[in-house]
Amino acid sequence: MNEKKQLVEKARNLGVKFIRLQFTDILGVLKNVAITIEQLEKALDGELMYDGSSIHGFARIEESDMYLRPDLNTFVVFPWRPREGGVARLICDSYNPDGSPFEGDPRIALKKVLAEAADMGFTLMVGPELEFFLFHVDQEGKATVETHDRAGYFDLAPVDLGENARRDMVLTLEEMGFEIEASHHEVAPGQHEIDFKYSDALDVADKIMTFKMVVRTTAQRHGLHATFMPKPIFGINGSGMHMNQSLFRDGKNAFYDPSTPDQLSEIARYYIGGLMKHARSIAAVTNPTVNSYKRLVPGYEAPVYIAWSGRNRSPLIRIPAKRGSSTRIELRNPDPSCNPYLAIAVALKAGLDGIKNKILPPPPTDVNIYNLSKEEREKLNILSLPGNLCEALEELAKDEVIKSVLQPHIYDKFVEAKMHEWNSYRVQVHPWEVKEYLTRF
Repeated sequence: MNEKKQLVEKARNLGVKFIRLQFTDILGVLKNVAITIEQLEKALDGELMYDGSSIHGFARIEESDMYLRPDLNTFVVFPWRPREGGVARLICDSYNPDGSPFEGDPRIALKKVLAEAADMGFTLMVGPELEFFLFHVDQEGKATVETHDRAGYFDLAPVDLGENARRDMVLTLEEMGFEIEASHHEVAPGQHEIDFKYSDALDVADKIMTFKMVVRTTAQRHGLHATFMPKPIFGINGSGMHMNQSLFRDGKNAFYDPSTPDQLSEIARYYIGGLMKHARSIAAVTNPTVNSYKRLVPGYEAPVYIAWSGRNRSPLIRIPAKRGSSTRIELRNPDPSCNPYLAIAVALKAGLDGIKNKILPPPPTDVNIYNLSKEEREKLNILSLPGNLCEALEELAKDEVIKSVLQPHIYDKFVEAKMHEWNSYRVQVHPWEVKEYLTRF
């Protein structure tokens, strides 16, 4: 029995009635096409079509026919659905009618950079740390920014009322094949973090999309609203999605070299150099919303300065203490509003550029950069990330290496959508302005 037939058999045995064929649009929003078990075999043969023109930034009306090709490894049953008439999902790639991969598909964009890494002998492993807030909903079920707790970092019940919701999230994720490493309350009231075990880059990008869906669905069932908005409340920490990255070659961690003083290999240094070189232009992808830049300000643990260190958490890149197969580079600026396929793809591309062109980073900055004056930072040649979305898009426009990851299709549609977002924000009059100026002038 071939793999496809086995999968259909397995779905039937698990009582699955509906299958959601999932894919992600350019802005990182999860889309579904629901089919019944009777259509599964047809779907597995890549014969199911959808209208690409109805998906943001995917296709124009005249080229709207898209075919979905499911990735058999992503089959999983949703645990919160009834066992009778259960619901499963498969993550898909989009293809053109002529059988060529659709270049507007973010998952395919990531696969291309992973293939480039593979040609150099590398496999990328990623371990993400996603933070989110749990808020109350009002009588009509609309989300508020009222938090349910007054707990602090790592606090436990009874203060943390989100504990039950978070426990449910962990159990659901585990049932769906996640290996959860840590789950705790974060620094800000109502803020949580659940970390899952690192894995190869494509698997992790798929898992991030699944993770967000599970967290939102579970929160809803607890009468709460989960948000991955980077900075929902002024004056307290925002939510990040730190990205731990390591390259493996021939089954060994290519970032580890026991013979150097800090046990980091030359490849690790070049990778850091590449990330630092392209940091300002990848920000548009790793921090893609107007709100992202409200998190990236000094004083709230968010990294704004382009530097690296093994010791402290103020620079953009931190090297966690573990060595051996756990040697990794932690990129601290991405936030959970990003499209994980594109964010991982641009970070990897930057690192590979560092390796190809032997870009050495400056020496590590082991002081707390937040305490340095502007003059001291300039003397150390420490640059900052862009201050807003418009500035980030301008940086991206100048960087041909990073633009090549997005290809003209994703790049054009992404920039168009993001400039629309920026202009829409720019022309609004915000409550702060009214408070500040209405009676003064």
